[in-house]
Amino acid sequence: MNERRKIAVLAAACLAAALATGAMFLVNGKLHAQSNTQPAAAAPSPPGTQTAPNMIPIGEVPYYAEWASSPHADHTAEAFNHWNKEGAIPVECARCHSTPGFEEYLGADGGAFGAAHHPAPIGTVITCAACHNDKARALTRVVFPSGLIVDNQGADARCMACHQGVESTNSVNKAIAGTADDDVNTKLEFINVHYRAAGATMFGTMAKVAYEYPGKTYAGEFHHREPYTRCTTCHELHTVAVKVVDCAACHRQVTDKPSLHLIRVSKIDYDGTGNADEGVAQEIDHLREKLLAAIMAYAKAVAKNPIVYSLEDYPYFFVDTNGNGVADKDETRFPNRYKTWTPRLLKAAYNYQFVIKDPGAFAHNPTYTIQILQDSINDLGAKVKTDMGKVTRP
Repeated sequence: MNERRKIAVLAAACLAAALATGAMFLVNGKLHAQSNTQPAAAAPSPPGTQTAPNMIPIGEVPYYAEWASSPHADHTAEAFNHWNKEGAIPVECARCHSTPGFEEYLGADGGAFGAAHHPAPIGTVITCAACHNDKARALTRVVFPSGLIVDNQGADARCMACHQGVESTNSVNKAIAGTADDDVNTKLEFINVHYRAAGATMFGTMAKVAYEYPGKTYAGEFHHREPYTRCTTCHELHTVAVKVVDCAACHRQVTDKPSLHLIRVSKIDYDGTGNADEGVAQEIDHLREKLLAAIMAYAKAVAKNPIVYSLEDYPYFFVDTNGNGVADKDETRFPNRYKTWTPRLLKAAYNYQFVIKDPGAFAHNPTYTIQILQDSINDLGAKVKTDMGKVTRP
């Protein structure tokens, strides 16, 4: 382990202790923790010992309170505890689930840019050091899981380095290659795009992280009205909360965060319900519900094995053993995961997960989101009845 790596691991351990005890200090630019428990009497300092002159209590660390309230600092979250039993965060996960891993991805440890190279210590979160270093400040390009690249993204590239998913149209096509659309292949497993792939949603077909059906055209980058075109013009920089007050300045129906779902600009009926006045988020919700209904109908009629979905239980799709259409507690266990996938079913399920795991998809790129939902429903409709009404594809 090189010296920089040792420092990163030590800093992560200090941060975990600081979060648990409620105190943190900066000494010569590095984070240190101080316990709130009653310390033993300190031994006198040796003659000539110099104490650090710039120890800053947490309350004086710039933006500490904001960062501490953010998901990036939540040391109790599953995102930072999933690997506790294993004792380390795997290399392939370290990039976005630890500060040392993200620094390695950037090349801030002296290595090459583009990947973490070591497992990361458990107990770490995403600290100031992850985004505030020379390599992070220089990062302006985003490499998506599809291999597609967008350049000149400025500080947004730091956000999208992780908020982009881990799969793509390419990986789905690779998995289903050689199997006919409606043939069951028991070697197939559900492909999980991962969570909060907001950057991929925003860039649409320029990223190709959602599954795009052959012969269809898809929207690219979503352009909101200036100046709200960047991650940090819509989200608070350190808390990452949505700037609801800013939204309300133009969207009069907005009074709080839930009311963001009432926003719409177009009067086109995208979900076929005949209501063109509901919010675009509500139209997307209805399309998502129709897609899940089509997935369940197809699984029963074509794959001959009923399916249910559970938002919080990995790997999300399970066999509906009692056929009641509900993900019951005894069904949402890993051994009961759904395993009778056909390529058509897998593509639709992948897109369902893509949308439901980006709760801001209606704001990040509503056009692209509606397109992939409609296309997924229509593709399943080649084999089972779907009720799309008089929808319009954007």
